[in-house]
Amino acid sequence: MDLFTLDAEVRSDIGKGASRRLRHANKVPAIVYGANQEPVSITLAHNKVWRAQQEEAFYSHVLTLNIGGEAVEVVIKDMQRHPFKEQVMHMDFLRVDAKKELFTSVPLHFINEEVVAKTGANLLHTANEIEVACLPADLPEFIEVDVAALTAGHSIHLSEIALPKGVTSVELSKGEGHDIAVVSAQAPKGGSDAEASEEEATEE
Repeated sequence: MDLFTLDAEVRSDIGKGASRRLRHANKVPAIVYGANQEPVSITLAHNKVWRAQQEEAFYSHVLTLNIGGEAVEVVIKDMQRHPFKEQVMHMDFLRVDAKKELFTSVPLHFINEEVVAKTGANLLHTANEIEVACLPADLPEFIEVDVAALTAGHSIHLSEIALPKGVTSVELSKGEGHDIAVVSAQAPKGGSDAEASEEEATEE
């Protein structure tokens, strides 16, 4: 199954009642907007949407909507889910222009966490995704953050993350004071074994 291509139908019947009827028919009401064009209300097959939205890459990838025979490139801007049912209630898609920079969130993948765990330190993730700006062709599915060298009491900030070519951090572009930490290493409660041994030696 192609997770990044979805067939859509234009809908003219809008409103809460219409959306409710669509959901009962296993359809997902959605809207496409942006790129200096009029918004278009569409419907999607729920089974395909539900399968696709289970994949992380679905949220940080340029998707293709086949709308009335026209291929429209978009990114997801919002998705509403039912509070307890396995049901997508509504979706918002933003059209993308291959020549214009887009702004969207990309997940962070933390690697070498086991290296930090062996030191006894505990990792605290303060961000699992970051907002980036780039051309659609440069949009990464995820960004890796290597924590191998992280030690207790220290953090990795946005400015220390190696971003792919053509990709910039929206938060960092706001200036000083926006270089937030995305992951920190904390000493285990009660201190490390080395600290405990040192305390015992001092007492003796």
